[in-house]
Amino acid sequence: MAATNINRVIITGNLTRDPELRATGSGMAICGLRIACNTRRKDNQSGEWVDKPNYFDVTIFGRQGENAAQYLSKGRGVAIDGRLEWREWQDQQGNKRQSVDIIADNVQFLGSGGEGGNGGGGGFTPRSDVPVSTDDFAPVGGGGGSSAPADDDIPF
Repeated sequence: MAATNINRVIITGNLTRDPELRATGSGMAICGLRIACNTRRKDNQSGEWVDKPNYFDVTIFGRQGENAAQYLSKGRGVAIDGRLEWREWQDQQGNKRQSVDIIADNVQFLGSGGEGGNGGGGGFTPRSDVPVSTDDFAPVGGGGGSSAPADDDIPF
């Protein structure tokens, strides 16, 4: 039996520039986005939690790419569901270059587009997957009167 591979990525973030729309020779729309996603890390020197941005290139094909180019703009929040794709090319100096891009299967516009699709003040605020406070990880109080059922009372 062959092993099954999974190539799936889901990210939310904000556009760092306006979408770039182009087309293939056959007329298929290709939209390029650059998205910033924050990761929360604890600074070793200050002990404070700080946001570190990560930047991702996203490619959207077809009608969905046309819609993204029309309605999205720099700063707008988006959620991307897609897959990772490795690519290689040569730059103008002949050097071999490589990158991993996200190929979007589904794009969701987040926040309010406002007038002209520029975010309009009601936009998406990126949140990190790491809590602001480690108190979220505090153990549940085990003060004598536990309400958990005994092992014999569990129905499976």
